[in-house]
Amino acid sequence: MKKNKIITTDDILLKLCQSISSVLSTATDSQINYSAMVQKINKTSLKPDIGCFVLFDGGFTGLVVSNFTQQAALEIYQAYMLKMGIPHEDLAIHHTSDEVADVLGELINQTVGDFTSKIRRELQISITQNQPKMLALNKQIILSVDTNLDRPQARRVSFTTEKNNIFYLELAMDKTEFIQLEEFEQHQDIDPDVIIENEKKQKESNLTLVNQADEQDLLDELGI
Repeated sequence: MKKNKIITTDDILLKLCQSISSVLSTATDSQINYSAMVQKINKTSLKPDIGCFVLFDGGFTGLVVSNFTQQAALEIYQAYMLKMGIPHEDLAIHHTSDEVADVLGELINQTVGDFTSKIRRELQISITQNQPKMLALNKQIILSVDTNLDRPQARRVSFTTEKNNIFYLELAMDKTEFIQLEEFEQHQDIDPDVIIENEKKQKESNLTLVNQADEQDLLDELGI
């Protein structure tokens, strides 16, 4: 008898951690790692120095909270901006700068977007997210999901930047299990940038072949 595959809350958390590590590592051209140990917590909260929260809904409801120390926030912000070609002297130097909050908010938006896409592809369920809210804080703020969760669960995972600065991810959602009853094919996400780049390379290759053919025809005509 076939054993059905089961996806738990912690499996979903792992997918979220993988999205954050992958997207931030690519965006900053540095290594972002997460701890193999996960902490069970009772409440999610925004903490100093910079906190960000995102709500998602649909196939399941949850809350994602990211808490950055000022050192981690500035490192990620500056690495991203430098990779984008911004001169170092033009970068913000204080974590309370609006520019730092805007960049981190956009990066978190990308990570959660990658996560929701992965959930849609791998679990065949759809979830939507709201725009991340990023705040510079000097006090802790307790957050909760504005819905009735039957069996709420909360987890905290620590992340480490390339310069060993720390930030934390917190996830709150209903305890749930997704059971795979039948096999299905997972469709890979199509990256528009990859399509454009491949099309450009194909056109360049075709142009090279045409030029080579024209040169050979000319040589043939000259009897060379």
